[in-house]
Amino acid sequence: MTGRTLGENLDAVPTAIVSEDVIRPGSNPLAEHGSLAILRGNICPDGAVMKFSAADPRLLQHEGPAVVFENIHDLAERVDDPELEIDADSVMVLRKAGPVGGPGMPEWGHLPIPAKLLKNGVTDMLRISDARMSGTSYGAVVLHVAPESAVGGPLALIETGDRIRVDVGARALDVLVDDAELARRRAAWSPPPRDQRGYRRLHADHVMQANDGCDLDFLRGRSPIITDAVTYL
Repeated sequence: MTGRTLGENLDAVPTAIVSEDVIRPGSNPLAEHGSLAILRGNICPDGAVMKFSAADPRLLQHEGPAVVFENIHDLAERVDDPELEIDADSVMVLRKAGPVGGPGMPEWGHLPIPAKLLKNGVTDMLRISDARMSGTSYGAVVLHVAPESAVGGPLALIETGDRIRVDVGARALDVLVDDAELARRRAAWSPPPRDQRGYRRLHADHVMQANDGCDLDFLRGRSPIITDAVTYL
C-alpha cells in the first residue's frame, strides 16, 4: 500500500521492468474483446460460462454428438477405454458435478481428452458440465451449467448420441432434441439419492445454483449489500 494511484506507481517503475510484454496498454490489448461468454439455451436456461479465448476457434461454432458421463467415476473409468465411441467432433458431457451433485461444484470441468484421440493429435474438444475449473486451464470448456443435472436441469436429460450445438457468437448452447422428447425424458427422470442427515444433506437441501452464487438460501439477504463500490472504497 503506497497511498498513490496505480498509474503513479507504474510511472515510478522503470520501463525495463514493466514492458508491454507484461502489462499491455489499452491501445495494444491482447484481444479486441473479453475472454468470457455467458451462453443460454435449452441446455442452460439459467446460463453457462465459457472462456472462449482459451478455445480452439473451430469449436466456437460447432455441432457434434454427445458422449455422456454420468459422474466423475464414470468418466475416470471410461474416458481412456480404446472401445469408447468418440471422435474429435464429439461433445463430452459430464453430469453430477454441480453445487448439489458434486457436492460442492468441484474443479472437474476440464474433462481430459481421451487417450486414443490425444495419440491422433487432437488437442481440444467441446466439453460441457455443471462443474467449475481453474481459470488457467485451456480448451473449449463450458462450465457452470445451470440449473445443474442433480436437481433436474436439462443436462440430466441429454443422452449419448444427441446432437449438441454451440454458437459462441450468438451466445447459444442447445441440444437438438424436440420439446416433446425432452418432456418424455423429464417424466422418466428421478433425482439421485441424497445423504439422509449431516452437513451434506443440509448443503444439498439449501445450496443455490451457480447463477445465484452457490450461496445457502437461508443466508440470502443477511449480509450487507454494497451498492456504491466507489464510495465504499
